[in-house]
Amino acid sequence: MTALPDLFVASPLAPSLIAALEARFTLHRDAPPVTTRAIVGGGMTRLDAAMIATLPALEIVAIHGVGHDRIDLAAAKARGVRVTTTPDVLTEDVADLAIALWLAVERRVAANDAVVRGGGWGVPLGRRASGRTIGIFGLGKIGQAIARRAAPFGGEILYTARHAKPELPWRFVPDIAALAEASDVLILAAPGGAATESSVDAGVLERLGRGGVLINIARGSLVDEAALIVALEQGVIAGAGLDVFADEPRVPDTLKAMPQVVLAPHQGSATIEARAAMEALVLANLDAHFAGKALPTAIV
Repeated sequence: MTALPDLFVASPLAPSLIAALEARFTLHRDAPPVTTRAIVGGGMTRLDAAMIATLPALEIVAIHGVGHDRIDLAAAKARGVRVTTTPDVLTEDVADLAIALWLAVERRVAANDAVVRGGGWGVPLGRRASGRTIGIFGLGKIGQAIARRAAPFGGEILYTARHAKPELPWRFVPDIAALAEASDVLILAAPGGAATESSVDAGVLERLGRGGVLINIARGSLVDEAALIVALEQGVIAGAGLDVFADEPRVPDTLKAMPQVVLAPHQGSATIEARAAMEALVLANLDAHFAGKALPTAIV
């Protein structure tokens, strides 16, 4: 009987995906053996040049997600290691969560829920969402899906991206500081990595202003988390909705205690439909690779 290829599971995966992988590979979870030919992990999977160098048999890294900022793509390409992600199938769900977090912050949904569950009733007033100016940092597929959802609320949609997209109906703003100053709500949808690290710092938060709300469904690295905490404590901004954090799964206790902050455990793609489609794409990429066929969604 032919031995199954060795595959390293780099992060927690759904039982259904594990079962499908077990039918195709010999799985390893503690550490990748030198014979590892494939790696599967989530969007926060880290794979640098040094680790790639220790895995001479590695052929493919299949990311269960769209984030790949912790993968050294140049090192992978130089070694001939293929890298795939699961784009498009989670776009609508991540955009839905961005809007849900925004509305939850404006209308104090989580804080009011806690009051009612505790036997209370009277709560502070929320804020109207309609008519707010929405700034989106990063206008890829997810950013555009957010803009489409935000537009019917009646406010202006602004965006900052690597370049203007004149084919789209929203107004381009050249940098994030100007975007924050012009916006009531700043939604982060840009990729992680060195180019966007700490894009939202104390200065950007100050320009967002006392009535401003920050929503992050992108990467925790985009925000100077210490500066955000200070801004929330001092009322520099009004609130925040956060699905991602600087050091996941650790979330600062200070953020947990703030009623003007709504927290989620990195759940942008966490719907039954999106996860099923993501699993199917992971398997399709692996099956295509080991069959010598073109990969459905390769980035390297």
